[in-house]
Amino acid sequence: MKPPVVTFRNVTKVFNVGTPLEFKAIENISFSIEDIPDIGEFIALIGPSGCGKSTVLNLIQGFPEVWPPTFGEVLVRDVPVTGPGKDRGMIFQKYSSFPHLTVLENVLFGLQINAPEYGNQSTMTDRAMAIIKKVGLSGHEHKYPYQLSGGQQQRVAIARTLVLKPRIILMDEPFSALDEPTRIDMQQLITALWKEVEATVFIVTHSVAEAVYLGDRIFIFAPSPGRLVRQISVKPSDIGKEDAVSPLEVQEGPRFKAFLKSVTSDFLKIGEGKH
Repeated sequence: MKPPVVTFRNVTKVFNVGTPLEFKAIENISFSIEDIPDIGEFIALIGPSGCGKSTVLNLIQGFPEVWPPTFGEVLVRDVPVTGPGKDRGMIFQKYSSFPHLTVLENVLFGLQINAPEYGNQSTMTDRAMAIIKKVGLSGHEHKYPYQLSGGQQQRVAIARTLVLKPRIILMDEPFSALDEPTRIDMQQLITALWKEVEATVFIVTHSVAEAVYLGDRIFIFAPSPGRLVRQISVKPSDIGKEDAVSPLEVQEGPRFKAFLKSVTSDFLKIGEGKH
């Protein structure tokens, strides 16, 4: 039996310990994400602002600004996280492309700094061009980020992450800066790509509807300090997603609306301290 992809064991993170600015971001968080054969699980994290959702992602990634946890353990495949690794990729709210590099150069960057693991230049270019096509940016390979729309820039960020084939993808409010039609398009894109790359995905979002549509499981956090207080499983049949239809069609359906109403009610009660 394979070890869990990610495990949190009683994790607490306190910043600025021993100073007047001491702040407990998360407290006693525990969960385990199993390694599902052929496909990863999609975990959506929701909760009020300041409840530690991004801290959870940053601990999984092993960012020096957050690592290590003050108490508890963070494990990836039963191995303690000690820093960033190629098995984990991060996509942020702010577009993270290098402004002086073209789309192709941006996507190639991660491959090149890890060469020769990913083959010669020709092999890496072919791989980069393939993922650029998958994210819908064919014809834009030689453009710079400033020449792209917000949605296109986020597609570059997704391509830069997926080209390395990480086992874990961490997304911190990746679509919050986009208009609603573009956001819907990006939800459809990331769902299709997730099925292909077979990765475990964590997404932080302020949209309960987005969490319901994307998530296999929804983690609801309470604030001050951040605590994981509820986990909700979402089956495709719960929300009318079992048929191959667009996000908009799913989200306008009666099953989705009923499930969203239930999750929103839980979310609001937790925000009011009723949990």
